[in-house]
Formats: sequence, C-alpha cells, structure tokens
Amino acid sequence: MNSPSRRKASDATGQIVGVTVQYVIDTLTTRIVSGEHAVEERLPSERQLAQDLGVARNTVREALDHLEERGMIRRRAGSGSFVTYDPDAADSSVAPVAAETGPLHLQVVRGIFEPEMVRLAIINMAPRHIEALGETLSRMEAVQTEAGHFVRLEEEFHRQIAEGTGNPLLVACYNLVIDARRQSFRGAMYRRHLTPARIATYQRSYNALFNAITSRDIEAASEFMKLTLLEDQRLLLQEE
Repeated sequence: MNSPSRRKASDATGQIVGVTVQYVIDTLTTRIVSGEHAVEERLPSERQLAQDLGVARNTVREALDHLEERGMIRRRAGSGSFVTYDPDAADSSVAPVAAETGPLHLQVVRGIFEPEMVRLAIINMAPRHIEALGETLSRMEAVQTEAGHFVRLEEEFHRQIAEGTGNPLLVACYNLVIDARRQSFRGAMYRRHLTPARIATYQRSYNALFNAITSRDIEAASEFMKLTLLEDQRLLLQEE
C-alpha cells in the first residue's frame, strides 16, 4: 500500500503531482484568489512557506513551479515569487471555445459535469484536499457584501472539487467550464443578484455541501449540485 506522500494527484493543468505538492498548490492558490496575496505582491520565501505549511522546501519549490506555469505567479531571480493573478481581469476568457460559449451551453455542460464530478471527488478525495477545501469555505463564509470576491472563491471551491477527482482529463475539461463561467454575462448577473442576503444563503448551502463531502454522502452532494444549477438557471431566466 502506498504511503500518503507517494500517492498522486493532479493540478489544474492536468499534470500529475504528489499529494503534498498538491496541498501546497491548493493552499497558495486559495490565498491568492481570495486576495490574501494581492497582485504584484511578493510571496513569503520558500523557507518561510515550508515552515508555515509544514513541508519540505523542495515541495514548496515544485508547487511554485506549477503556479508559475498556471500564470498565477512570476519568479524573479534573486528577488522571489510575485503574484500575477489579477482578479479584476478574471472576466476575460483565455480559451477561444470558452469565449464562444453562451449561457445555455454552459448550463448544459455544467449539468453533465458537476453532479458526476462531486461523486468522483467524494470517492477519491484525500484528507489534505478536504482540508484545503475547508479553508476555501472559511474564506467564502467571511465574505459579506463583495459579490465578485465571493464568485472567485466559489470558482476556486469548484476547482478544488474537480482536482479531488484525481482525473487529469476531467480537471482539464472543467478548467474550460470555469473559464466560461468567468464571462461577462455571468459576472454582471451576479453583481445584480448576489445581495448580502443571497450570499448568506449560498454560504449555508456550501457549508452543507462541504459537510456532505466530509461525510462521503454522495446523494446529498449531488443534490446540492443540481439545486445550484437550477438557481443559476432561474437567475439567467430573470436576465432575459
């Protein structure tokens, strides 16, 4: 039986990485997306990150390599690692196919992916991945009024679920879904409809989803995904 340090996971680019490296990737990504580390801010040193996260420096170095490939940070020789992820630019789609995806097409694909994705994540998610998911949830629960911030954390939450499946092809495909979700029509929709009261409702729902994941309750988690899709569909219909 493999030890946890030798089991493999996949990062958001679909590459296979060690589970400890993935834990560092998930933790730093969450901090960056949530704004804890702002754009152009210098990250703590590799030594400091290693101490903070309880891992080896070479693990941190490998995780930073993946974050640089993802375009979230930039390494400067002799200076350190600097955040390049810009939340204000997150509405622009990177992939052409995402730019061509309309609201209806997006909803259809999400309906195919998300219930099955959460089922596979519940079966395969390692404890470290669940812990990282819980940290993202905590940041979501701290949001009170900022709709854009909440949506970015919501995307990160779903991305971590995708990674929890351990299926690199599914991760790569769901990255396109996230890309399409960042289009202007969805951002504008949430700015209009994601009131503080609705944010609070979503926070309770995501808490219930997290509890379903931690208890390995596939039925409850899949039902949440379906209800979330119905809520998004309802908001889209209000826009028409």
